[in-house]
Amino acid sequence: MPRPVNVEKRAELLQQVVAHLQDHGLAQMSLSPLAESIGTTKRMLLYYFGSRENLLAQALIANRPDAHAMFDNVHDTAGLRRAARTLWEAMTAGEQAGPIRVLLQLLSLAATDPQQYGALAADTVEVMVGPIAAAYVRLGHPPEQARAAATLLVSALRGLCQDRLVTHDVARTDAAAERLIDGATAAPG
Repeated sequence: MPRPVNVEKRAELLQQVVAHLQDHGLAQMSLSPLAESIGTTKRMLLYYFGSRENLLAQALIANRPDAHAMFDNVHDTAGLRRAARTLWEAMTAGEQAGPIRVLLQLLSLAATDPQQYGALAADTVEVMVGPIAAAYVRLGHPPEQARAAATLLVSALRGLCQDRLVTHDVARTDAAAERLIDGATAAPG
């Protein structure tokens, strides 16, 4: 009978993996160097996560912004704007500032290697679009328009985030995000 997985040790390893990915990226992620870097073995990573793919998926899931927490209580345009601003702040200055780099790498890898990264990237996008689209629907947008509006908001903020990472122009990207949010959160009509 196999011994039960130590949940605390698994969570600790996952945090270390996430930190490693934020510092080193995931394009060339290999289990042996990763394990050595975080002070464990490849065998232990496989024991706790099963495969490289599952480890990567778990690391990305552990660091997604909680779009439900930000958007589920939105019931008016002002609330939608506040939630969108909260998302922008989380992506650029808050807890998501590090994980967003990994997300941007994942999306890029999915475009060039859809077999390996496509499904995970698509799921990562949907996790954000779904709750935001639901907020738009609550505000009276038809479902297809709500999904398009949510996609515009998420994708454009992600693009501005990438711009900021490349140019380090905080003032310009903040101003652009503010214009985007104001336009993307206008009442339907």
